[in-house]
Amino acid sequence: MTTLLALDTATEACSVALLHNGQVFSRYAVIPRLHAQRILPMISEVLAEAGIAKTAIDAIAFGRGPGAFTGLRIAVGVVQGLAFALERPVLPVSNLAAIAQRAHREHAAKQVAVAIDARMDEVYWGCYSLVNAEMCLQGVEAVLAPERAMLPRAAQGDWSAAGTGWLAYAERIAVPVYACDEQLLPHAEDILTLAQAMWLRGEAISAHDAQPIYLRDQVATPKQP
Repeated sequence: MTTLLALDTATEACSVALLHNGQVFSRYAVIPRLHAQRILPMISEVLAEAGIAKTAIDAIAFGRGPGAFTGLRIAVGVVQGLAFALERPVLPVSNLAAIAQRAHREHAAKQVAVAIDARMDEVYWGCYSLVNAEMCLQGVEAVLAPERAMLPRAAQGDWSAAGTGWLAYAERIAVPVYACDEQLLPHAEDILTLAQAMWLRGEAISAHDAQPIYLRDQVATPKQP
């Protein structure tokens, strides 16, 4: 069986999850500015709980953004350090997708409009629909003013909302949703779920190619499908 490690430090939350022999071991804490101190101990804790050494890991997944600049750099640094040392591939997972996946896990949501507070009067935005138990992106991820957020052009049915962007800018996001979890943050367990699907599709990459995705550094216009 495949053994996968997942970690995330992109937002206020810091989390680690390990899949081994079909079991998931995880740690999660909302600890702003303490990610650098806690992430390695969390990894050691889940490995100890599973009773395995780092060498048993087949690949390492991580929240690749969007999110806080410092948090993303911490994640990439830890992942590259482990992956280079162990000579293992990595699986970069969208933090917006991870929130959508968590909304499905905790609230049974099947279509989720995710907004993370990006500061500077903007949100990180992405819309996801459930396909074979995996939250899949509809359209593109983008950073934009709350007023510019919208569902995909072909969107149908009920959509729920998730993420801190809804807490900060709900009155300015003119998107119809039937439910909202504005406190939802990424969790490594959901990154693990998405990473498993990526692993099976052969989408792992080398540690050298592991890079954070900031969105703000990209020239991207949210085109609708």
